[in-house]
This record gives sequence, structure tokens and C-alpha cells, in this order.
Amino acid sequence: MPTGPDRSSAPNGPVVRTADGAVQGSWEPVDPDSADSPSAAVFRGIPYAAAPIGTLRFAAPERVETWEGVREATAFGPTPQRGDTGITLIPEHSVPGDDTLNVNVWSPSPGPASKLPVVVWIHGGGFISGSPASPWYDGRAFARDGVVLVTISYRLGFIGFGRVEGAPANRGVLDWVRALEWVQQNITAFGGDPDRVTVAGQSAGGGAVLTLLGVPSAQGLFRAGYAMSAAVAAPSPEAAAARTRHLARLAGVSPNLAGISTLSEARILELQRKITAPAAPRILRDVHGMLRDGLMIGPLVDGDIVPFATVQAAAHGTNAHVPLALSTTDDELMGMFTPRPILDRAPRRAVLRALGASADAADRWLATPEARATTSSVALVGRYATDAVFRAWVPRIARARGASAEAGATWSSRFSFHAPVSEAGVPHFAGHCSDVPFVFDRLDAHGVEHVAGSAPPQALADAVHGALARFACDGDPGWNADHDGTGPTRVFDVPVREQRGAYASAEALLESSEHSTSET
Repeated sequence: MPTGPDRSSAPNGPVVRTADGAVQGSWEPVDPDSADSPSAAVFRGIPYAAAPIGTLRFAAPERVETWEGVREATAFGPTPQRGDTGITLIPEHSVPGDDTLNVNVWSPSPGPASKLPVVVWIHGGGFISGSPASPWYDGRAFARDGVVLVTISYRLGFIGFGRVEGAPANRGVLDWVRALEWVQQNITAFGGDPDRVTVAGQSAGGGAVLTLLGVPSAQGLFRAGYAMSAAVAAPSPEAAAARTRHLARLAGVSPNLAGISTLSEARILELQRKITAPAAPRILRDVHGMLRDGLMIGPLVDGDIVPFATVQAAAHGTNAHVPLALSTTDDELMGMFTPRPILDRAPRRAVLRALGASADAADRWLATPEARATTSSVALVGRYATDAVFRAWVPRIARARGASAEAGATWSSRFSFHAPVSEAGVPHFAGHCSDVPFVFDRLDAHGVEHVAGSAPPQALADAVHGALARFACDGDPGWNADHDGTGPTRVFDVPVREQRGAYASAEALLESSEHSTSET
């Protein structure tokens, strides 16, 4: 039976007894700059499932073997992400090793008596990269505010989500579920309340939150969802199977578990890059493919583990009844595209039609103030891609949930803060990932200056982080719910404000059929 910390036997760090064995963490100051700072109990690299190697590489996660004695939990565990990822928006480090399915816990008060709210964070990375071992994901601010934070790792890329005949689909999804089961079984010992678990994430992690709303095996494992800049992967089973055949053909093996299992992890990662490369170097075709197919690797509707597509899951899925908060940044994909002379010569409507917009949607979107204010065609592509890939999901899901008797309340917000234009090298827009250091209140973390400038406003971090902390505590982030996709929306900027129609340009991309309940 899991128990709380044993301080008498562990003068150098807290010891908590989980269902699998005892772990020893460390006491770390919530505010390292203050001599009077209270400490949080921090545990890193606790395995929640057996190492996914050998016959378990493409299998559902299995429970880790119990251990005797006290296991040290002071360093991040191995990550499914391998090697040097180069320059990324969020500094997410790879850690070598086999026990890649692990969790990290920050708690202000370990022990069964505390009964604190819990946030389980699922990292982003397009379902092919990312790591919980990032300084941006440090949970000290949550511990400071009386919330237990758990960050998890999960199988990525083809190993986690590729369709392999003879293996369970959506293995990464099964990892999320197993991690949430671990939380239910053990979080009381760390001071958390298993009945007050909020699952949260950004980008692919936000997409994970939406997916879990419709996963039957996740029923009852969390009571609320917080999805930031949700990246939705929507590969069809046919496209996923074709991608597997492509990988197998390149490797010279059969496209099933027997053939794929003969490949080393390094070889699979090498081939994964080839099967997910853009089909052509032309900007319109690249973006059109992303808008049409979503991310190439990620959760897919398999009729079993993931029975529903995203909107249906959010409105009618097993966990649709939980309260849900949705957010995006204003300029998710702005700056992603470089100027191309051919774009500046093309009519704006033709550009949108080439990107897959219907004639009516193109006309509606071009009539919005945001589109009219966009001067260059490259910026137009970035603005349209931002709305189509990320922002349109907010009014789409809010409408569907508002029309469903089964769905819980929905809240919407926008992160709109732009670093001062004078900041050298800092993009003057609210781009993808720029809200993450604010939600963790980690403005001092390495790399934050590249997205938020050298003097990001602490008051804004207080508001953004405070919204998630309050949501975890009360199931309400602090403003009125959004029943139909038109708001009110909390706009996180300086100053923070509420606004109706805050997603008007994204809403213009919704087809008329999405106004009806038949599409949900």
C-alpha cells in the first residue's frame, strides 16, 4: 500500500512508498533566490511501466516489476526521444536508457493527509519528439500554489503510433492511460487527491488531452482537461497502413510485427524521418498536406482504443462530461514560412484555395479583419495555417460540446502577448510554445528570452499559471464558460481581458454543417 514520506529514514530526501516499491527524491526550494523559501518534494524518473524493449517495444505497457529497498529518484529517467534534436522552441533534453516510461512528481506536502489537486502534464513535440526533462516543465510553481504536478513520458513516433499489423494500435495512447492509472494508484502517497486529477498538455500534449476524452480505458482517470494549442493528428487507418508499408519497403522487411520487430530502434528512427518528410519542397503543397491530413504520425481512430475522431470524442466520448479548457496562441505558425516571389504574385483567394479552403470558407476568412490586415502573401499563409491547424479547433469543439447534453462546461482563452519589438532576435508575435513558460511560471528558465524577451511580465505569468492552478483546484479557470464558440474568451495579454468573438477569423473557416449537432 503506498504511503507518505519517511523523513526519519531519509535525512537527505523524502521517501515515498509506491505500489511498486519505495522511492527517494529530493527537497528543493520553491524559490531558489529566497533564503526563506519553502521546499517541495521532487521525485524524478519513477517508472510507471516496464521498459518497452524486446517483445514489449510494440506491445501495450506492462506493469513494472516491484523492487526491494529504496530506489533513487533524483534524476530524470530515460526519454523515448533520442539524440540531439538541435535547436527547438522548447529546450527538451534526451536522456539515454531503456526505462523510458516514467513520471516525475513535484509535491509541496507528500503524505495521504494532504489531498491536494493534481495536474498531469503531457508534453508536446508533434508526437515524434519532446521530453519531460525540460527546465520549462519544472513544477516548483505548482508546488508553491498547493498543486501536485506529474509530468510523464510516452512512446513517440512510429514506435508509439505507427500502425503495425499484429501489434496494438495507439501504443502511445496506452502509455498515457497507464501513466494515469499509476497516478490513481500512487498519487495519494505523494500528497495528491486521485479524485482531483486534471490532465493538461500543449501542442501534441493538448491533442492528447482531447484524444483522452474519447478513450474508454481512460474512464474515470481524470476529472478535467486543459488543452493548449492542441495539435490534432488525424491520419486515416489507410494512410497509416500505407506509411508502414513504405517504411517496411525501405527496410526490406515485411510490413507486420514480425518484420518490423527485426529493425533496431536507430533504424526505425532513421526511416521514420523519410516516411514523414514533405512530399515536395513547394510551400503550398507542404502546407496543404498538413492542413488536409494533420500530423503524419499520432493517435488514429482504430475503433477500439481510440473509437472516435476528435470532435465526437470531445462532445460524446467516455470522458466528455469533464470540464475542458481550450487555448491557443494568436500567431501559432506565423514566421514558419519564408518569402516566396510566386506567392506575392498569386491572388489571395487562389492561395487559400490551393491550401484546401472551400470557396465559401476562403471568402468568409478573407473578409475578417485579421485577414484584411495581413499585408504579405507569406504572412497570409502563416495566418491561415494558424487558424486552420490550431485556432479553429477552439470554436469547433466549444460548439460541439455546447450542443451536447453529455459534455461538460468549456472555457476558451487566447495567449496574445508579443515581446517588445526592440528585443533583438525575438519574434514580434505570440508564436507556438510562447505560452508554456507562462503557464509553468518559469520565466527565468533557459531559453525563455527567445520567445518572451528579456523582461517578460510576471503579472501575466501569474494570470496564465493561476488559471491552470485554479482549474485544477476548482474545475473553473476564473471566467465564464464558452457555450457556442463565440466566447467570452479570456485574452492573456497586458492587460488581461475578456473578449467575445476572439476566435472570429478561425470561426470563419468552419463550414455551415459544423453549426449543427449532426457533425458532433
